[in-house]
Amino acid sequence: MASQPEPYTISVADSAIEKLKRKLLEADYPDELDTTDQWQYGSPLSDVKRLAKYWETGFDWRNAESKINELPNYRNKVQVEGFGAVDIHFVYKKNSNPNAVPLLFCHGWPGSFLEVTKLLPLLEAGEKEGKPAFHIVAPSLPNFGFSQKMTKPGFALSQYAETCHRLMQDLGYEKYVTQGGDWGFYVTRIMGILYPDSVLASHINMVRAHPPSFGSQPALALQHALTLYTEAEAKGLERSEWFTTEGQAYRQLQATKPQTLSYAFADSPVALMAWIYEKLVDWTDDYPWTDDEILTWVSIYWFSTAGPNAHIRIYYESQHNPTDKIPNRDRASQWVDRVKLGVAHFPNEITVVPRLWGKTLGPLVHESVNDRGGHFAAHERPDVIVADLQNMFGKSGPCYEIVPGKSGY
Repeated sequence: MASQPEPYTISVADSAIEKLKRKLLEADYPDELDTTDQWQYGSPLSDVKRLAKYWETGFDWRNAESKINELPNYRNKVQVEGFGAVDIHFVYKKNSNPNAVPLLFCHGWPGSFLEVTKLLPLLEAGEKEGKPAFHIVAPSLPNFGFSQKMTKPGFALSQYAETCHRLMQDLGYEKYVTQGGDWGFYVTRIMGILYPDSVLASHINMVRAHPPSFGSQPALALQHALTLYTEAEAKGLERSEWFTTEGQAYRQLQATKPQTLSYAFADSPVALMAWIYEKLVDWTDDYPWTDDEILTWVSIYWFSTAGPNAHIRIYYESQHNPTDKIPNRDRASQWVDRVKLGVAHFPNEITVVPRLWGKTLGPLVHESVNDRGGHFAAHERPDVIVADLQNMFGKSGPCYEIVPGKSGY
């Protein structure tokens, strides 16, 4: 029996908004070196000052909050083994079509449930043209957005996967499909490992994979040895090398000493904003961010139910809580047997692997190669994510009627 989720209205206290503006007014700033290329050192001072001043004096959180509340927001308590009932906020676009395909959309860091926003109208428009229908469930992961803060240690990938799976079950979807990037890649992949009878297909837009080996996949390894990389794939490997050498210090900090870093985020909205702003620019493909977009994203972190620092704990917990089935997060980058897989390749993702490597992840049934786009694909290229989902689950697609009784039409 499906549970009835509780409608939810986001309402940040006036005192919290006033405190934010006071902190922004009183913020101190560092100096910077005298160079025309500030980005090599991180978020430029001029950008951060401009955004902080606008956040203080011009940005209208109430307007942003009102627009977010136009989404179908809900909350529900889901049972997670060892952690009890966890209060989850989620966007839930339930389709009137009884054959709609249940789809879990899972965000990552530094994203949020907002990343699903641009997908909803495109999917609805496609349905009117005879394309597949979907029930969309887009939760705020625990410690993110408006979901519960987890104060007990050990809430790692298995628990994030269980949270999302139990939410889908509670909504009445025993079998469903998934879409995700960043931590959404890891969470949905782990869901496929832990709940293969329920997760029937998965689409990912961050392809974290390794080259095939002769020990585990000899046919793919031979093909890999005989296949030259394309120019685009060679550039992708250069992009991956850049991220390894110049772009992942944040991950090492968040995965090793999150508490020390938390003092900056808990006390300083400027520190939080500069930290996230760097990623929004570095990880996208010249996406034309507006100041209002940036500050809406950052404000969700600052006004988070869990507080402005809890979001980074996923890095530490996922690295320090091995299990037999999930010994480390790299398990998500290995073969997942029973989940049909769709992938979208983007040239400015933080890691860009050759197409052949994607076949090491599982039974690949759909693939798109795109000439532009980066890490936040649902926000940057919603057209691609929607088209991939429609092609995977449409009448001529490889996953048509994969969910029993749910043709999508």
